[in-house]
Amino acid sequence: MASWLLFSVFSCVLLLPEPAFGITRHYTLDIKMHNVTRLCHTKSLVSVNGKFPGPKIIAREGDQLLIKVVNHVPNNISLHWHGIRQLRSGWADGPAYITQCPIQTGQSYVYNYTIVGQRGTLWYHAHISWLRATVYGPLIILPKHGVPYPFPKPHKEVPMVFGEWFNADTEAIIRQATLTGGGPNVSDAYTINGLPGPLYNCSAKDTFRLRVKAGKTYLLRIINAALNDELFFSIANHTVTVVEADAVYVKPFETNTILIAPGQTTNVLLKTKPSYPSASFFMTARPYATGQGTFDNTTVAGILEYEQPKHAKTNIKNLPLFTPVLPALNDTNFATKFSNKLRSLNSKKFPANVPQEVDRKFFFTVGLGTNPCNHKNNQTCQGPTNTTMFAASISNISFTLPTKALLQSHYSGRSNGVYSPNFPWSPIVPFNYTGTPPNNTMVSTGTNLMVLRYNTSVELVMQDTSILGAESHPLHLHGFNFFVVGQGFGNFDPNKDPKKFNLVDPIERNTVGVPSGGWAAIRFLADNPGVWFMHCHLEVHTSWGLRMAWLVLDGDKPDQKLIPPPADLPKC
Repeated sequence: MASWLLFSVFSCVLLLPEPAFGITRHYTLDIKMHNVTRLCHTKSLVSVNGKFPGPKIIAREGDQLLIKVVNHVPNNISLHWHGIRQLRSGWADGPAYITQCPIQTGQSYVYNYTIVGQRGTLWYHAHISWLRATVYGPLIILPKHGVPYPFPKPHKEVPMVFGEWFNADTEAIIRQATLTGGGPNVSDAYTINGLPGPLYNCSAKDTFRLRVKAGKTYLLRIINAALNDELFFSIANHTVTVVEADAVYVKPFETNTILIAPGQTTNVLLKTKPSYPSASFFMTARPYATGQGTFDNTTVAGILEYEQPKHAKTNIKNLPLFTPVLPALNDTNFATKFSNKLRSLNSKKFPANVPQEVDRKFFFTVGLGTNPCNHKNNQTCQGPTNTTMFAASISNISFTLPTKALLQSHYSGRSNGVYSPNFPWSPIVPFNYTGTPPNNTMVSTGTNLMVLRYNTSVELVMQDTSILGAESHPLHLHGFNFFVVGQGFGNFDPNKDPKKFNLVDPIERNTVGVPSGGWAAIRFLADNPGVWFMHCHLEVHTSWGLRMAWLVLDGDKPDQKLIPPPADLPKC
């Protein structure tokens, strides 16, 4: 009897597809050069495993990931797992010179982290210079076995990754812009899963096609991997239901169009028409543009195609093809209404644990500015004037990347000369942030960190400025999710605006769009020791210095301390 019972238990264990507490998943990502042709233009680009975009990484909540990244290209490389909280595993976060030195040519590094309390759509991308233009891919975290979605189970799940295609080498583009002090050249096309679609010359064959069955529900996992543009997205003659943002479930709502900023992810349910519609439908995306600079004013299109009934004889090429109507390029009214609809699910199973009281309140400005032209021999620059270069800053400090990794410097106790732990709580020189800009547009430079004690509850207000023109800024915080408790236009009023904060069901995410000419207020709990980058996810603004870092100190208990660095951590 005992042996039969033991055999039965052993058989049940064998039948389990995976243990409920998570497994270890191994991936190898080879960073290689390979030729890709788009818009009838062939170029050699940096990619992952010879794919553009890179391959899908799939895991479940609770899994440990061991991802070996091998650098076969002339460029230094590092990868960031965008949105992963990296609890105590900051060595695996990936931003070059923040948590690690880059992986040099011919070298490798194993990113080792466990997914704790997260499920949904995230993504990975290069985090050095502009290499994320081509080095990116989906990171999909499924719920634990037996845990259902809080929405109807879809018939199929489809990643849709928006990107930007440049005919030129993006590393050459940012080198040229840095040298001249001007704005970089814009992209030549937007892409869906690497494909520009039929609205661009020479691209009809390079079109993403989503083939669906009538009367089914599809989960579209949408990721904006574009370098420099927020995007509107719509499917002709269809509505979608938003169910998740940045890998956090939201209160579902229907919409014809979504707005998604670089770095953000949005899961939507697409319910197809109940019967075969005898038509196809464009799925299009184009930019939401708020700044005064140039941008890629083009439209990417994929095609939604219905599976024909067996008796249908119509050639799919002869079917009518409907086009959606997208908001105007500068439709801030739509952007505001859309962002206001995003609310945390805040259910018993998925609560919104927004800090009700805060220990520290910070007020940062975010925006553009200038640096003096640094050319010798009286050469002129191509910035706002011929004697200035474009710059960007947080609280008027344009962040200078160090030559040694900040986290390594902190952990080893050798931070002198690497960074200063004195980032200001608020602007040193207040001004009318969204009014007439000051005469002096110069920014200061430095490598300044904000230091927090472990478990500090934080409220941060980020205020856009009108210096060189107001503009929306998608701010991404590494190592944390945060709650967007308030947003508004004009200058933040510390007496009136906090009274309107949503402390019940605010959206929880890792990247928030600070409104053009406005502000966003976030709250988070600093319960993750390490050095955590915060930056604008418009790559041009990050390159110009719109970035800073938070240093969260160890707590007192063993499980509140940063784990020791791995032996293969790259050296500078």
